[in-house]
Order: sequence, then structure tokens, then C-alpha cells
Amino acid sequence: MSMMQFITQNYDSLVDSLLRHIMLVAVSVGIGVVVSIPLGIFLTRHKRLAAPVLAFAGTIQTIPGLVMLGFALLLFGIGELPALVVLSLYAILPILRNTYTGIIGVEDGYIEAARGIGMTNLQVLFQVELPLSMPSIVSGIRISAVYIVSWATLAGLIGAGGLGDLIWTGLSTYNTGYILAGAIPSAILAFIISGAMGLLQRAITPRGLKGGHA
Repeated sequence: MSMMQFITQNYDSLVDSLLRHIMLVAVSVGIGVVVSIPLGIFLTRHKRLAAPVLAFAGTIQTIPGLVMLGFALLLFGIGELPALVVLSLYAILPILRNTYTGIIGVEDGYIEAARGIGMTNLQVLFQVELPLSMPSIVSGIRISAVYIVSWATLAGLIGAGGLGDLIWTGLSTYNTGYILAGAIPSAILAFIISGAMGLLQRAITPRGLKGGHA
């Protein structure tokens, strides 16, 4: 059976797996953003806590995905919930680290100038620090999203669905059609997300800073 025939015969299930994979990525990265950006801002105001918090988040990243999924499976059972918990934990570090480094990297002169014209601390944060650090934050979201696209393929092992479901089905049945149907869209999705976030990062980078951001 050719790949085109395989896609034609399994079109509905392939689309469903792709949409579910996108959902897993979007929700987990969204949770990562909601947790990481406020926490990153908090750490810039309490720098003594930054090192241990970032170290703890980094430790989570070093735990293999299968181990984390195993623990989540024991705590939350089979399905989307344990997968989203694990993926959200993995999504946090890149965004948190880039939020923290982006804000503390804002030049003191900008902050002093803002305070010199009477801005409050909140105004300085939202009108100076966050806009100037946004390219760094978006870079963290970009890294996180690309990582999660690949890590989400493990979610198929615990019944969360997604493109990983196709890959694991193919591996267990020695069916290359399923493997390619899961692996190729996953790679393309990671490429599209990286490219789109890269364009966004460049678009929001102030002209004077365009040479200073990856």
C-alpha cells in the first residue's frame, strides 16, 4: 500500500490525531505562559529566589519524559490530564528563564528615565520592561512550543492521543505507514511553529535591538 493510499483510507483518524496533538501543545504551552511570565516577573523583584526556583525548574527538565508520564499516570490515570500536567511542567522552564533574563537585561537607563517622568512601578513594568523584554519572552515560548511538539508524541503511550498514537501504533505493528503519518506531521508542525514564532519575535523587536536577539 502506498503512502497516499494509506492517507486516503485513514484520513479522518489522521486529522483527528493532528488536531488532538495541536490541542495538547497549545494547552500545555498556554499553561506554561500563564505560570511562567508572572513567576518570572516575581523573581526579578525577589532575585534571591531566582537561582533555586530556576534550578528546580531545570531539574524537572532533566527527568525523562517516560518517567514523568509514569508518575502522572499513577496520580491522574490514563488520558489527556496526566499528559497535559507533564507537558505543562516541561513548558515552564524556557519561558520562565527567558522572562527572567529578558526583564533583568533591560538597561537601567530606560528604567531610570521612566521613573524620572513619574511612572509608577506597574507602569515601568508594563510600558518599559515587558515591551523591551518581549522578544526574549517570545523566544522562550518558541523554544518551549517546539520542545512540546516532540514531547507530546509520548502522550500516546498513556491514552492521550495525538500524533504519538500513530507512531506507537506503527512501532507495535511494524507498520511504516502509521510511523510516517505521525512523524512527518510532527516534524512539519515543529517547523511551522518555530518559523511563525521567529517571525513574531523579529516583528516585535525594537529596531535598535534587532542585532541583539537570536
